[in-house]
Amino acid sequence: MVVLTNGVLHCFGSWRGALARACLVGLAAVLIGSMTGRAMATEEPQYSVVERSGDLELRDYAGYILAETEVSGDMERASSAAFGRLFGYITGQNRSRVEIAMTAPVTQTPASEKIAMTAPVGQRQSENGWIVSFMMPASYTLETLPVPTDAEVSLRVVPAHRVASIRYAGRWSETRYLEHKAQLESWIGQAGLNVDGPAQWARYDAPYVPWFMRRNEILIPVSAN
Repeated sequence: MVVLTNGVLHCFGSWRGALARACLVGLAAVLIGSMTGRAMATEEPQYSVVERSGDLELRDYAGYILAETEVSGDMERASSAAFGRLFGYITGQNRSRVEIAMTAPVTQTPASEKIAMTAPVGQRQSENGWIVSFMMPASYTLETLPVPTDAEVSLRVVPAHRVASIRYAGRWSETRYLEHKAQLESWIGQAGLNVDGPAQWARYDAPYVPWFMRRNEILIPVSAN
């Protein structure tokens, strides 16, 4: 039997013949599916690369809108707690601003609206814990996005800005985050740039994607001296 749990392929039974082939086919399907899922139409924020050095980049981002929420706790637990809240917003826990002529005179319950998932999921430290965010699709404005029904979810416009970034693969852990954040901060210092805001941890893949295929980034707002 072949079972996928938490991004890990498990094969139960004697490792021979048909089972071996099933495991190999299953693993190939998981890998291809993960890569295909990443490549298929998941909207990401638009940016241009100003400078590149290996996995380090200086980028200029266009503006975008975030749905975000603040949670307390350590980095990894905060991420899990906030994800459900934000996912609830994009899957219908909201009040649509779109008027529907046929039903509006009849119903007293505002319609909800589903919003396409985008990447990455952002996370940055705050005074009270962590702020986790989903980028909203570019087709929306602040005036057309549905209103969150959860008071803990808010919408915020992020204007065009410049960031220094570092990209890395692997597990979602605070240890790896801090390790790569230190590398990025060192590069920023060597480049003579000013840090203009807190670091943001950006995760581009779903939890079922194998850890060694995950795309992670750290983004730090910067400006020239």
